[in-house]
Amino acid sequence: MAGKIPQQFIDELLSRTDIIELIDRRVPLKKAGREYQACCPFHDEKTPSFTVSPTKQFYHCFGCGAHGTAIGFLMEYERLSFPEAIEELATQQGLEIPREITFEQGQDHRPLYTLLEQVAAFYHEQLHTHPDSRRIRDYLAGRGLGEQVIETFDIGFAPPGWDNVLARFGRNDPSRCQLAETGLTTTNEKGRTYDRLRDRIIFPIHDGRGRVIGFGGRLPGDGKPKYLNSPETPVFHKGRELYGLYQARQAHRQLEYILVVEGYMDVVALAQYEIHNTVATLGTATTTEHLNKLYRACNEVVFCFDGDRAGRAAAWKALETALPLMKDGRQARFLFLPEGEDPDTLVHKIGRRAFLDEIARALPLSEFLFARLETQTDMNSIDGRARMAELARSLLARLPTGTFRTMMEQALTERVGVPVTVPASETAPSASRPVRARRHKPAGMPPMRRAIALLLQHPEAARAELPEGWETLRTPGIEVLSELLERIHTCPDTHSAALVEATADERLRGILAQLTVAELAVQDDAPEQLVGILRRLLEKQRAKQREALLKSTCISTMSEEEKQRLRKLCRRS
Repeated sequence: MAGKIPQQFIDELLSRTDIIELIDRRVPLKKAGREYQACCPFHDEKTPSFTVSPTKQFYHCFGCGAHGTAIGFLMEYERLSFPEAIEELATQQGLEIPREITFEQGQDHRPLYTLLEQVAAFYHEQLHTHPDSRRIRDYLAGRGLGEQVIETFDIGFAPPGWDNVLARFGRNDPSRCQLAETGLTTTNEKGRTYDRLRDRIIFPIHDGRGRVIGFGGRLPGDGKPKYLNSPETPVFHKGRELYGLYQARQAHRQLEYILVVEGYMDVVALAQYEIHNTVATLGTATTTEHLNKLYRACNEVVFCFDGDRAGRAAAWKALETALPLMKDGRQARFLFLPEGEDPDTLVHKIGRRAFLDEIARALPLSEFLFARLETQTDMNSIDGRARMAELARSLLARLPTGTFRTMMEQALTERVGVPVTVPASETAPSASRPVRARRHKPAGMPPMRRAIALLLQHPEAARAELPEGWETLRTPGIEVLSELLERIHTCPDTHSAALVEATADERLRGILAQLTVAELAVQDDAPEQLVGILRRLLEKQRAKQREALLKSTCISTMSEEEKQRLRKLCRRS
């Protein structure tokens, strides 16, 4: 960073954030004593070893060793950068990040987000004010879209002309560079720069925080290409983003399932019929990143495809992508529409209730998988069933170890008539990756480390009256202890997460994180234990100093200053 985020702001952010609520929205937690547990989201396991502490505001997995604060969880789970995680938490808590913060060049994309928001507002305004907008509004009305849906999705209009956006927002070189960087303008071989989106209905694409990150443009009539998306930019990646996911989350506090369709119009048409849990990919096949994002929002995904050959091929590709992600509790289903229909046209024909009934009848992943394989084999012959077993083996091997995989293997056995050996799960943890020790036992922990661990886990121990002279200790780690004490005295209400997050050194931060979850067998005596550790360390240091002083010279030849020092050491022993 060119300018660091003030530590005071980070402390306030962490103190306002409830890590239990934050993680529970993404990984359902169960109360276990004073803490909460779940199966770790960062590695496959059957027995929960992922623990979240409400008092420490800290998470730790005793299986794989993952640990951190609310900031660290968002960075790891949502794949956010540090600034993005800060922004996410600040938005949730209604805090404004101090204006003096600047990030390293290339990492601060806030000017791009601001520009995209301004252009989205411009497009939306043009839908209501431009002389040519009447035909666009008539077209949208003819497609059954009302004003409320248009407002919900910020639908707009890019007027005809080569440089509407360029003229409005590209008044100087830096702004023109930003227009090009966000894909709003393009330059041809002759060096002419012009608007990428012209005479199109505009669908702003939002990220999970509601920021505009790109646009999709649809021609209102004939012509090619019918749809045109923003290109890849620093803030927009087609393989990661889903149109409509932000609006779906806004409409539902808890999503029961998410319907994945192919186009913008499908999403907004279903929303017009009050089906608000629909998303669309952005001109790409469904990716692992898409599915990870969807399964963070809910446990069931329904893929909607045309019932023709191309639609079923696309569905099969989605199935193959989903297999490694089908942990226990997750579901995937497949809805195939009648030939010539898409969600937009079908919902207009049959209505909301009948369309929801169609979704309810969608094929579970298991049925679609086996049905597809059975079309490729003769299940009435031994050879055909053997072929079926061979085709299924490699697919089931992609499933994570768990109940669903076991049941799929049993279903395969029932279909072919004999048990089938399926290779070990391809998603199982690598054998070369050592599993870390489950717990850090206090036995054998050096005294200074234990003192630091006590402070981290029980900051109130800093209020104890520490033994005189503790600052003179030369034990390794005394600097860390002193810094922690100073931070706690400055901010008495601080907690473990804030103390760890305030540590700039990455290696030291990792060590402190481990000490934060070490077992210390502390009841209500943390202050007394801290005082006792420091007192014993002082006694040990003074004994060594006396011994060294006596060895260095005879008492009879000592200077008066050395005798005075020896008497002082003896009095303190």
